[in-house]
Amino acid sequence: MKAIWNDIVIAEAPKDQLIYIEQNWYFPPSSVKQKYLRKSDTPYTCPWKGVCQYFDIIDGDKVSKDNAWSYPEPKTSAITIVKKDFSNYVAFWRDVKVVE
Repeated sequence: MKAIWNDIVIAEAPKDQLIYIEQNWYFPPSSVKQKYLRKSDTPYTCPWKGVCQYFDIIDGDKVSKDNAWSYPEPKTSAITIVKKDFSNYVAFWRDVKVVE
Protein backbone atom coordinates (compact mmCIF):
# COMPACT_ATOMS: atom_id res chain seq x y z
CA MET A 1 0.00 0.00 0.00
CA LYS A 2 1.08 3.56 -0.60
CA ALA A 3 0.41 6.95 0.97
CA ILE A 4 0.56 9.57 -1.80
CA TRP A 5 0.57 13.36 -1.45
CA ASN A 6 1.01 15.70 -4.43
CA ASP A 7 2.15 12.72 -6.55
CA ILE A 8 4.86 11.88 -3.99
CA VAL A 9 4.92 8.47 -2.34
CA ILE A 10 5.37 9.33 1.34
CA ALA A 11 5.02 5.79 2.68
CA GLU A 12 4.92 2.35 1.13
CA ALA A 13 4.61 -1.13 2.65
CA PRO A 14 2.85 -4.44 2.04
CA LYS A 15 -0.73 -4.37 3.33
CA ASP A 16 0.00 -7.12 5.87
CA GLN A 17 2.51 -4.81 7.60
CA LEU A 18 -0.02 -2.00 8.11
CA ILE A 19 -2.45 -1.75 11.00
CA TYR A 20 -6.05 -0.65 10.45
CA ILE A 21 -7.52 1.42 13.29
CA GLU A 22 -10.75 3.41 13.11
CA GLN A 23 -10.86 3.59 9.28
CA ASN A 24 -7.20 4.65 9.03
CA TRP A 25 -4.21 2.68 7.77
CA TYR A 26 -1.15 3.02 9.99
CA PHE A 27 2.19 2.52 8.23
CA PRO A 28 5.23 1.04 9.99
CA PRO A 29 7.77 3.74 10.88
CA SER A 30 10.43 2.19 8.61
CA SER A 31 8.12 2.54 5.58
CA VAL A 32 7.63 6.30 5.96
CA LYS A 33 9.92 8.77 4.19
CA GLN A 34 10.70 10.97 7.18
CA LYS A 35 12.08 13.80 5.02
CA TYR A 36 8.47 14.69 4.15
CA LEU A 37 7.33 14.91 7.80
CA ARG A 38 7.84 17.73 10.26
CA LYS A 39 6.64 17.48 13.86
CA SER A 40 3.72 19.74 14.59
CA ASP A 41 3.01 21.50 17.88
CA THR A 42 -0.71 20.72 17.59
CA PRO A 43 -1.71 18.93 20.81
CA TYR A 44 -4.13 16.03 20.95
CA THR A 45 -4.74 13.17 23.32
CA CYS A 46 -7.03 10.36 22.23
CA PRO A 47 -9.12 9.06 25.14
CA TRP A 48 -8.25 5.44 24.40
CA LYS A 49 -4.98 5.54 22.39
CA GLY A 50 -3.09 8.22 24.33
CA VAL A 51 -0.93 11.21 23.38
CA CYS A 52 -0.79 11.85 19.65
CA GLN A 53 2.04 13.40 17.64
CA TYR A 54 0.84 15.30 14.58
CA PHE A 55 3.08 15.95 11.58
CA ASP A 56 2.97 18.51 8.81
CA ILE A 57 3.73 17.05 5.40
CA ILE A 58 6.28 19.14 3.57
CA ASP A 59 7.98 19.31 0.19
CA GLY A 60 9.95 22.48 -0.41
CA ASP A 61 7.53 25.35 0.15
CA LYS A 62 4.44 23.10 0.02
CA VAL A 63 2.98 22.30 3.44
CA SER A 64 -0.03 20.28 4.52
CA LYS A 65 -0.63 21.06 8.19
CA ASP A 66 -1.30 18.18 10.60
CA ASN A 67 -1.96 15.71 7.79
CA ALA A 68 -0.18 12.78 9.45
CA TRP A 69 -0.05 11.48 13.01
CA SER A 70 1.29 8.74 15.22
CA TYR A 71 1.22 7.55 18.79
CA PRO A 72 4.82 7.37 20.10
CA GLU A 73 3.72 5.64 23.30
CA PRO A 74 0.15 4.34 22.97
CA LYS A 75 -1.67 3.24 26.09
CA THR A 76 -1.13 -0.42 26.97
CA SER A 77 -4.88 -0.92 26.88
CA ALA A 78 -4.96 0.41 23.28
CA ILE A 79 -2.28 -2.05 22.20
CA THR A 80 -4.37 -4.80 23.81
CA ILE A 81 -7.49 -3.67 21.91
CA VAL A 82 -5.65 -3.40 18.57
CA LYS A 83 -3.76 -6.65 19.24
CA LYS A 84 -0.54 -5.14 17.88
CA ASP A 85 1.95 -2.58 19.12
CA PHE A 86 1.37 0.45 16.90
CA SER A 87 3.96 2.69 18.57
CA ASN A 88 5.25 5.27 16.07
CA TYR A 89 3.18 3.87 13.19
CA VAL A 90 2.03 6.76 10.99
CA ALA A 91 -1.47 7.41 9.63
CA PHE A 92 -2.52 9.99 7.04
CA TRP A 93 -5.69 11.84 6.11
CA ARG A 94 -7.27 14.68 4.14
CA ASP A 95 -5.23 15.24 0.98
CA VAL A 96 -3.07 12.11 1.33
CA LYS A 97 -4.44 9.18 -0.66
CA VAL A 98 -3.84 5.71 0.71
CA VAL A 99 -4.05 3.18 -2.11
CA GLU A 100 -3.28 -0.48 -2.69
